[in-house]
Amino acid sequence: MTVAITDVVLRDAHQSLFATRLRLDDMLPIAAQLDDVGYGSLECWGGATFDACIRFLGEDPWLRLRELKKAMPKTPLQMLLRGQNLLGYRHYADDVVERFVERAVKNGMDVFRVFDAMNDPRNMKAALQAVRSHGAHAQGTLSYTTSPAHTLQTWLDLTEQLLETGVDSIAIKDMSGILTPVAAYELVSEIKKRYDVRLHLHC
Repeated sequence: MTVAITDVVLRDAHQSLFATRLRLDDMLPIAAQLDDVGYGSLECWGGATFDACIRFLGEDPWLRLRELKKAMPKTPLQMLLRGQNLLGYRHYADDVVERFVERAVKNGMDVFRVFDAMNDPRNMKAALQAVRSHGAHAQGTLSYTTSPAHTLQTWLDLTEQLLETGVDSIAIKDMSGILTPVAAYELVSEIKKRYDVRLHLHC
């Protein structure tokens, strides 16, 4: 079994800590050192970064991606993609999803963590298929939460639906920090027992 680490300092860290306000000029001085670590991937784009670049920082998000790729050529770059919402706040047509993914790959993106806030696989399907059609790594996502409706079987069913769509790996995304060690053990064990799929845990 190979264990790989995904670093999220250039995306999730500053999105969570100070409203995604890290500028490209703040990132580039440390990029070479990050590239030398040997991460499995480095999440640096997607989520709120696209919107924040345009709305608050006056930066071109596409330029950011190209410059980071140039500065970190050894490390696969990763992004967080909101499925059918892409990086916006509404659903987009399938052809827009396909074109966006094509442009992201062309500009340097390697790994796409595709999620839907409602865990609806229909909202991830077009994006995942587009990612694979352009030769990038498609990571389907279980956005972990707890409720009477979210049983172990719920997550196993979603895993199976994502595998049927076609993914290269599955991420268990514990964005709220509520996945307990016992629940994590049960979920990971049951997925691995049933499916031959690479798993990632984001916590």
